[in-house]
Formats: sequence, C-alpha cells, structure tokens
Amino acid sequence: MALVGIIMDPHSEQEFRLFLPELAALAGRVVLPWFRQPLSVINKGGQHFDPVTLADREAEQALRAAILARYPDHSILGEEFGEHLGTSAYRWVIDPIDGTRAFISGAPTWGTLVGLCEDNQPVLGMMSQPFVGEIFIGGGASATLLRGGHTVDLRTRATANLAEASLFATTPEMFSGAEWAAFQRVSAAVRLTRFGIDCYAYCLLAAGHIDLVIEAGLGFYDIAPLIPIIQAAGGLVSDWRGAPVRAGGRVIAAANASLHASALALLADA
Repeated sequence: MALVGIIMDPHSEQEFRLFLPELAALAGRVVLPWFRQPLSVINKGGQHFDPVTLADREAEQALRAAILARYPDHSILGEEFGEHLGTSAYRWVIDPIDGTRAFISGAPTWGTLVGLCEDNQPVLGMMSQPFVGEIFIGGGASATLLRGGHTVDLRTRATANLAEASLFATTPEMFSGAEWAAFQRVSAAVRLTRFGIDCYAYCLLAAGHIDLVIEAGLGFYDIAPLIPIIQAAGGLVSDWRGAPVRAGGRVIAAANASLHASALALLADA
C-alpha cells in the first residue's frame, strides 16, 4: 500500500519550509542552555514516569508565539499546552523535546519536532537536534538534512527482506502484552533490534541508515512531524493495520513497501 501525502501549493510549501529552520533555531536557543545542566523534573504520568521540564514548556511557548505571530489564523497542537483552534485549514503540531527522558539523562538523542498539517494530514515536518547541529526537514517530494551549512538529500534504503533489516523502537515498555508479542515476532525476523533513540530513529530511517521503526502509545505530536520526512525520502508510515496515521497510537515506519508489507503481516493479530 502506497501512503502518500497531499500536494501543497508550491509557494506555500516553500514559505513554510523556510520558516522551519527559524523555529529550529528558536527552540535551540531556549533548550540548549538547560541541556546537561541541573534542572527540576516533574513527573506528569503518575505511576508511569513521564517527565517534563521547564525547558519543554518554555520551548513550546516560544514556538507557539512565533507561529501565531506569523500565522495568527493557524491552529496549534502541542504536547505541553494542548490545542489552540484557529480558522485556517493549517494546524501546527509541536513536541518541544521529544525524548525528555534522554534529555534529562544527557543523551543527545532528543529532538524538537514541528509539523504542519493541512486538514489534519501531515504535509511538512521537521526534527531538530541542536546539540549535534542537525535539522531534518521533509514534505512533498523533498527530504533534506541540514548540517554545518550543507544540505544533504535523504533517501530510504532498499532493503527488501526482513532478515536483512534493522528495527528500532523507543522502549519495550511502550507496548501492551499483545503489542509486545507482535513486536517480538517482527524482532525475531530481522537482523538487528535496538531501543532508545526516540525521534532520531525515524530520521535515521529517512536518511537510509535503518529500515523499520515500530511503536505504540504515541501522541499525534510524537509522529505527525516525522511522517512527511519519511514519506518524502521514499518510506512509508501507517498504523498497524496499514491505514494513514491521523492521531497517535500504534505506528510503523518502513524504508520501502516490501518491508512495510512483511512487517504488517507479523503485526496483524495485535
């Protein structure tokens, strides 16, 4: 099944695409002074540890302010401050620090996610990792990595068989019993399974370094900004039934249609 995005107006797409690095720089200025520094951590998940910091909240507030200053009629969905409803068909989706657990541990595998949806369909997305100086942007027919003043085009791998594929997820704890059993079926079929790098895994897939990301329990802000990057690089993103992702929940990202179909078959009973 080919899952492709809608086609934006070229002038609008270029305008929004140029805005994304501005948002990346803004978030970096807010977040980086907190990284690898002592900071207070609040658990917003009760018995399930779900950390948030002042860096998360200040970054999202800065991003929201910048977007509304530029596009006052647009809607915004953010992890920390919920939904702002505008009158436009466009909605920005923000996760100011995807991978807060990594952030508070000093591991540079977190990122700022900003996506743009049109009629709730992700059409443009960005992942910025300011500590290592990388910005991944994708949408339409173009996915690129900006690093050190250079632009690199992204393309997913052509790995055809699960036996040669690498599989990533953030943590085993994100899966329920049936979901974990399904994930393990795929894990048993691939060459390599690794955990723990949050949004970075999806960008590594788009860049042609890994082949599959399979996760569950996601918020829409966790995945919406990443979908256009992967699709523009030649990959596919769907839920575990093969349908387009229009909320959060269970997600599979694959480098190509062959791997996508093979992995979906193993996830079918979850």
